[in-house]
Amino acid sequence: MKKVILLFSVTSLFLSSCVSKKQFTELQNQNSNNLQQLAIAKKQLSDTSSELDKEQNKIVSLEDKIKYLLKGNEKTLEFVDNLTVLSKSASENVKATLTQLNKKDEYIRYIQAVNSRRDSINLAVAFNLKKVLNNGLNDDDIQVNIEKTIVYISIADKLLFKSGSYKVSSRATSILKKVADVINAQPEMDVMVEGHTDSKTIKTDVLDDNWDLSVKRSTSIVRILQNEFDVTPARLIAAGRSSYVPLVENDTPENMAKNRRTKIIIMPKLDQFFDLLDSKQ
Repeated sequence: MKKVILLFSVTSLFLSSCVSKKQFTELQNQNSNNLQQLAIAKKQLSDTSSELDKEQNKIVSLEDKIKYLLKGNEKTLEFVDNLTVLSKSASENVKATLTQLNKKDEYIRYIQAVNSRRDSINLAVAFNLKKVLNNGLNDDDIQVNIEKTIVYISIADKLLFKSGSYKVSSRATSILKKVADVINAQPEMDVMVEGHTDSKTIKTDVLDDNWDLSVKRSTSIVRILQNEFDVTPARLIAAGRSSYVPLVENDTPENMAKNRRTKIIIMPKLDQFFDLLDSKQ
């Protein structure tokens, strides 16, 4: 750069000695313009160099980002591979779970069908009982109810026994005949005969207490069903509840009469029912 300035100076000196003042002035102006353009060119060159440095830094930064992203992509691909394996395993687990649920649904539908069949049988039993028992009998003395899968026949003791006695009256035979007809029509069901007394304590030569009376009354009914009406004895259960399951308070003669009753309970054979469940499992 110093050589260029020196050259311009020598040229100016030479020209000043060889040219006119006007030409010299023009040459000086031209030289001044050249110096200005040179200064501008130097500044532009410096700015360009700075921009190049900035761009170079950007390139380095982008290269670092690309390297980072490449590493991230490798990890992502590894994660995707692992996720694919997990998804396959999860899919198999879901399929296995759905298979189990389908089996459970099938089992539940089977149980519902069994229960529905039991309910249908009990409804048929109740319908037949009401049809045959209500013929000439007072509904207040004989009640037929269905609770879940069990049919209850409650017969007032005045239709079956004399007061304080466990000997079945002659009138009761016709009632028990009708009950036996329905029981024999449902051979897959068990029958429990359950005796109930009022709270008045009883003590005789043949009866120790209310427990004794309630059991002896149910046993008397069971014997008649077996011996006179051919109900299979393996289906029969004799039970006594004494006075401990009253329908109402034993505070009036009328209420005490309601509590003195015999219940005949027709119910599914539970052992057969559970055998069905076990076989289905």
